[in-house]
Amino acid sequence: MSKKADKIMDDRDDEDELPPDESEPTPARDTSADKPAGAPGPRMARFGEGAEGRSARRERGTQGARANFFERLAQFWRDIRSEMKRVTWPSVSEVKNTTIITVVAVIFFAIYLFAVDQGLAFLITQLERLVSWLVGAA
Repeated sequence: MSKKADKIMDDRDDEDELPPDESEPTPARDTSADKPAGAPGPRMARFGEGAEGRSARRERGTQGARANFFERLAQFWRDIRSEMKRVTWPSVSEVKNTTIITVVAVIFFAIYLFAVDQGLAFLITQLERLVSWLVGAA
């Protein structure tokens, strides 16, 4: 080996690496059986959070006491109102166009299925006549 390669190998700090048999233990699973009643459950973190390839878990609502029923109900209605303001409602012409497309598609498939049904009924009737003719002639 060259002197440069020897120097690189000597400078390497092998103490920072863990041997394969002493790897970091996997974290224990967080289940609802381990939590007292009323404690919030774990929630998966967003992509990129947590240690190398492991997802981070965060507790939701751990600060302060839980709000009473009426406060939660009022917050629920406020959330609904704010979400409804963000909804993109279709215009009258968009509703008209999609309704026309839907009605045309329903009519097309109704006619198609009627034609297939009539065709199969005709074939079955003709097959019955043929069988009865063959059995009656024999």
